[in-house]
Amino acid sequence: MSLPDRKEEMVRRMLEGPHPSVPAGLALRAAERGTRIRRRRTAGRRVAWLLLAAALTGFVVWATLAQPWEAPPARTAPPVEGY
Repeated sequence: MSLPDRKEEMVRRMLEGPHPSVPAGLALRAAERGTRIRRRRTAGRRVAWLLLAAALTGFVVWATLAQPWEAPPARTAPPVEGY
């Protein structure tokens, strides 16, 4: 008996054997858990998008007020005092 045949025979024996009993309500609990996971992921995505939008809005407001693309005024002459 070769290696693939032995593995196939082991799988056949496992499938032909007695099947374990499934707890009552397992499908219902699995569906509820899946729903909770989906809701958490959806809420997480919404929070992430809101944080991204807030960060983008904050950056736009800061850039509008600070105008970092403009060069600062040049100070080549000393200030005039006592004139």
